[in-house]
Amino acid sequence: MIEGFFFLIVGLAALYFSLWLFILLPARMAEARGRSALGWVLISFIFSPLFAIFFLWLLGDAGNRSGS
Repeated sequence: MIEGFFFLIVGLAALYFSLWLFILLPARMAEARGRSALGWVLISFIFSPLFAIFFLWLLGDAGNRSGS
């Protein structure tokens, strides 16, 4: 009984961490930098969350790119 409860808790923690790493962290980073959250979440799924996080950090803020 205790083993089942332990595995349930560990499984839920792993699920939350995966959701945070693949969806919440890249989405929040993208929104904070003025970029598309959905696009960066898709990049996170297709390539790697670490890839998406690194490139969001590398690119920085989107800024105003009107050229004026």
